[in-house]
Amino acid sequence: MTNLSASETRLPRRRVLRAAVAAAAAVCTVVACSPVSNSGGDTSGGNQSAGQDSFGTPADPAAVKQGGKLDIALSAEPDALDPTLSRSLYSRYVFQAMCQKLYDVDEKAQVVPQLATALPTTSGDGRAVTIPLRPGVRFADGTAFDSAAVKATLQRHLTNARSARKSELGPIDGVDTPDAQTVVLRLKQPFAPLLGALADRAGMIMSAQALRSLGDNFASAPVCVGPFKFAKRVPQNSIEVVKDPNYYEASKVHLDSISWRILTDASIRAANLRSGDVQVADSVSTQDFAALRQDAAVSVLQSQSLGYQGLTINIGNVDGIGTAPKPINRPLAQNAKVRQAFEHAIDRKALVDAVFNGLHAVACSPISPASAFSSPEAQTCPAHDPAKATQLLAEAGVQTPYTVTMLASNTPDTLRLAQALQSMVKDGGFDLKINPVEYSSLLDEQDRGNFELLQLGWSGRIDPDANITNFVGTGASQNVAGYSNPQLDTLLTQARQAGDVEERKKLYGQAVTLLQQDDALIYLYRQRNLTAVSKQLQGLQVFPDGVLRAAFAGFAK
Repeated sequence: MTNLSASETRLPRRRVLRAAVAAAAAVCTVVACSPVSNSGGDTSGGNQSAGQDSFGTPADPAAVKQGGKLDIALSAEPDALDPTLSRSLYSRYVFQAMCQKLYDVDEKAQVVPQLATALPTTSGDGRAVTIPLRPGVRFADGTAFDSAAVKATLQRHLTNARSARKSELGPIDGVDTPDAQTVVLRLKQPFAPLLGALADRAGMIMSAQALRSLGDNFASAPVCVGPFKFAKRVPQNSIEVVKDPNYYEASKVHLDSISWRILTDASIRAANLRSGDVQVADSVSTQDFAALRQDAAVSVLQSQSLGYQGLTINIGNVDGIGTAPKPINRPLAQNAKVRQAFEHAIDRKALVDAVFNGLHAVACSPISPASAFSSPEAQTCPAHDPAKATQLLAEAGVQTPYTVTMLASNTPDTLRLAQALQSMVKDGGFDLKINPVEYSSLLDEQDRGNFELLQLGWSGRIDPDANITNFVGTGASQNVAGYSNPQLDTLLTQARQAGDVEERKKLYGQAVTLLQQDDALIYLYRQRNLTAVSKQLQGLQVFPDGVLRAAFAGFAK
């Protein structure tokens, strides 16, 4: 999960970048992303108007120098650099440079081959998925990338006790390797979101030799296929990668190394960018956005994300994530009316206007209004109604003001949001206490279930299943709420198996209705991806998935 702040307040005219359904029977991915400009996207990377997409452009090899070190100011420390275990957006930044995937997502939010040579083909019954692999590819340790390595990686994703990928991969029953360049995934039943999953961490392939030698310590010295390879990590400080001569397209890599420096304060990131100490600053604060956009030496890349920011309520996570839900003796956990009251106490539009200068969009569900899977049911938004909130608390027999403690990261933007929520929900009968902690500690505490209310978000994926099921499906790998609703599970399973977009749309609308009745997760807003880049650097790109793509960047001659 990620703690970002970037989206936009007014919902603009919707434009689906494209819904490409790769329906090899059941393996289909609908690519529906959220552009936000009425005037269309600008990929120039220049100082475009607020709300206009700017993804950046590839570097011109003739215009960039060979060599140099790129320094990136990162807003939070990545979690484990292990594709099986990782759950943070910030680790995806590092992975993008050193751990390539079977498939990737392009600037149009469409799935394209990366370590695979083509989109998968699927058997008529949707239960056998064949993936062709690039020949002649080597991992950073010099060992061969082949079907055996893919099988070892996927089996680890599916069997590791701490895996965050298992529910993403769905009903894989086995992995066959008919030859070194072919993998066949055998499914128990058709699984529509599979291609989207393989375009993210589930599709990052790890060296089988490194997995054998490092085991659960893989993150200490990760080995993948990529333009760069892991060099060192200084906890709470920095991560560095260096150019990998084994990479199959090493001639396209211009930089010698990339360093991500952990600078959690957005104003310090902006100051370091202006001083030249770093060349990129991620997660630009909406407080700094206007000034940076006017800086002649800086470009601001921006796009509406595929994800959301929200509030997770602990209703059953007693023994830690992945364990069976247990009752929690708190009205907020026991009674949906109390959770509904909290949602009615929130004025989403006032939040994004006041806290984020109108750059973000109100969100009431995990499905973007621009998604091909969106529907009126999926976009229904519970009204801001403090009187209704107090009425629901009275019906629940709760004495007011009812005290709730919220765990949140200690970044300035998040604390502004938390304080605005604190003031806002008073009218609905709540006394909100704020417990700020460092981001990596926040992830640990949520996994253990050591929270009552949690403010976190999700950077988003192209298939809506990955924005929903992992967080609210019973026993799912990122269900930190300890939430379980068999009726919801049935809807999500049906949506996973449906090959038809309209059928999935209908099912997701019904799922959102249930989610809003139970309110284990209250969606607040959809952020914009905001990244500031020195104009000395060419080729850095940020697509709607929110990931910084720095591997093929270079410094201008």
